[in-house]
Amino acid sequence: MHHNRKLILYIASSLDGLIAAPGDNLDFLQRVQIEREDYGYADFVASVDTVLMGRRTYDSVTRQVDFPHADKTAYIWTRTHSPSLGQTQFYTGDLSDLIRELKNQTGKNLFCDGGAELAQALLQRDLLDEIILSVVPVFLGAGVRLFREGLPERAFQLLSAGSFASGMVQLHFERNRTQF
Repeated sequence: MHHNRKLILYIASSLDGLIAAPGDNLDFLQRVQIEREDYGYADFVASVDTVLMGRRTYDSVTRQVDFPHADKTAYIWTRTHSPSLGQTQFYTGDLSDLIRELKNQTGKNLFCDGGAELAQALLQRDLLDEIILSVVPVFLGAGVRLFREGLPERAFQLLSAGSFASGMVQLHFERNRTQF
């Protein structure tokens, strides 16, 4: 069945595969912050109208700043019922049902903006269509691992690879559904 909406994980990790240092610390991302260089983020965000995020990531982000996706439809995957905040809904139901429902609607692409638990759950259920992974050239040594063990084998193919003056590399993969 062909869907026009794709679910894309857009995320940054360290060279050793971590998306945060201990204590959900994201300071490592500042190493590659350069004025007027957003690594395609603005264009990417313009291509999506719906955001999915795990509750822990949402809480971590909103403790520091206003929710950056308040202008889009957002689903926060959680075990705890909470009332909606504007276009942000806290979703406690079945992930596969939600993604199927969203992909059957017309609209722009769907953005998975973390965290690791949600990415893992989506990969386990084979719901991710693309991964845009920005690799920051630093080893963190400990923290939150992006891809944990225990995932079924999945094949992806490289759509593009770019490198930047900061040393960051951005890899864009698409799920290869023909191989398995």
